[in-house]
Amino acid sequence: MRKVMLVTGASAGIGREAAILLAREGHAVYAGARRLDRMQELVAHGIFPIEMDVTEEDDNERAVSRILENEGRIDVLINNAGFGLYGPVEEIPLEDARYQFEVNLFGLAHLTRLVLPHMRAQRSGRIVNVSSVVGKIFVPLGAWYVATKHALEGWSDCLRLETAPFNIPVVLVEPGAIRTEFFDVTRGRLKEYYDDTAYKTQFEPFLRMFEDPKARDRSTEAHVLGEVLVEAATIPRPRRRYVKGHMARPALFIRKWLGDGVYEFLLRRAFR
Repeated sequence: MRKVMLVTGASAGIGREAAILLAREGHAVYAGARRLDRMQELVAHGIFPIEMDVTEEDDNERAVSRILENEGRIDVLINNAGFGLYGPVEEIPLEDARYQFEVNLFGLAHLTRLVLPHMRAQRSGRIVNVSSVVGKIFVPLGAWYVATKHALEGWSDCLRLETAPFNIPVVLVEPGAIRTEFFDVTRGRLKEYYDDTAYKTQFEPFLRMFEDPKARDRSTEAHVLGEVLVEAATIPRPRRRYVKGHMARPALFIRKWLGDGVYEFLLRRAFR
């Protein structure tokens, strides 16, 4: 059955792969991102690009209005837009930390609130939120990014209870290490702090990891997560959570079953 879908963060990586796969299945796919020029190739796949920044309420409202005007309904929202802010808590400006929450949580929440009344009216719909394995664990220098994903996990679980009576499942996807632009963007931000940081000994192994071609090769391809998003968005009875990607399940297992002490010991060994 053809469904109308909005995928945010669709100009690259997981969002792009999911949009293409969903369009191939015959769905009406609207791809949202700030970089409209990078989405022009999606038109050849039958996808409708929308220029939007999820932190701008006017952008979100225009996107939803356009979809409803064109299609008369919206069946699936895939909240994929996001980025990772890494660096020491002591040194990251709070303005940057607030923007991290604006993108990864509050922008997502505003967009979700816009589509929910229409989904309730049609007594069906689905919200798919792209979280991260760090929504359940933690890593060095990742306090603000990790905090947004922990918050998204709890927010999504509560929303799932609220929308269940209206036949609107809320699904979480928790990727591990994925081969996308995330590595390059995170490395670039870390380097901004490197020269003056008091935490240089923690930076060095982190930067080596991001610059190591072998680490990138071990990461899971974006299209694999795209397939997970397709399943989360389309199967009749989706799971509450989908965990996929390099080191995701081992990391969750270690923290859950061996405890924080063992988990932190292994982190310290890994990052020397």
